[in-house]
Amino acid sequence: MSKMFSDCPICKAPQGMEVTTKTEKIPYFGEIMESTLICHECGYKHADTICIEKKEPVKYTLLIEKDNLNSRVVKSQSTTITIPELGLKVEPGPQSQGYVSNVEGVLDRFEKAVKTALSWAEDQQTQKNAVKILECIDEVRNGQKNVTLIVEDPFGHSIIVDDNAQKHELTNEEIKSLKTGFFTFENEELNINGNNNPQE
Repeated sequence: MSKMFSDCPICKAPQGMEVTTKTEKIPYFGEIMESTLICHECGYKHADTICIEKKEPVKYTLLIEKDNLNSRVVKSQSTTITIPELGLKVEPGPQSQGYVSNVEGVLDRFEKAVKTALSWAEDQQTQKNAVKILECIDEVRNGQKNVTLIVEDPFGHSIIVDDNAQKHELTNEEIKSLKTGFFTFENEELNINGNNNPQE
């Protein structure tokens, strides 16, 4: 564990921000770094956990059925998760966090996001689309509808643990089109060989 002090970005107190970091290895994610920022002047706090062990870029696909709702899903903070049949996609951003859940837990997270969007929607067409997606998510949970869960991770920390999950290598073009969630990494800097152009 290491500790240092820096100026607070919120209240500007000189050396008021205590920054603590530690690394450890955990299953699925490999080596991670936990950081905690606390300002002793204004009380600002921020905690984050990031994977620091780079693995091969990976893509998993799984047809969601009633029998595999409990299959484990490990999502790192650099992962894009898609259910194309429902038009649902979550891309990583600066505040993305990793989690270990199951297929049903992923559906729950999508459902929560759609409900939030529905509460903000003002036009009727958007509201109708959101309601339709929520109905489809219920159908998936009840085994009335099958959809595809796609997990893409340019840093290779994510996985779908299911015998029927298909693991693929990401192509150069797919890697270049994915967001990483890190400002310090541009997709061109992911050690990609080849001359493929990024997708627009």
